[in-house]
Amino acid sequence: MNVQYISDHKGKHTGVYIPIKEWEKITKQYDLPTEDDDEPALTKEQLIADVKEALEEVKLYKQGKIQLQSARDFLNEL
Repeated sequence: MNVQYISDHKGKHTGVYIPIKEWEKITKQYDLPTEDDDEPALTKEQLIADVKEALEEVKLYKQGKIQLQSARDFLNEL
């Protein structure tokens, strides 16, 4: 997979660019919503629950209780 990292002025990675052809393969493979879908990808309740879960993972990571997966490892799993 050909990803490019977006960095801030300090060189810290802040985002990832994935070519559209590869993104389309991922959305098809995992049945993810696309911009052509009429329905919203998530309900408000689902989004809030997902954000809460992510914040809890960040808290556990900062406490040294869990290790987070790198973006590269995540993308390599796809």
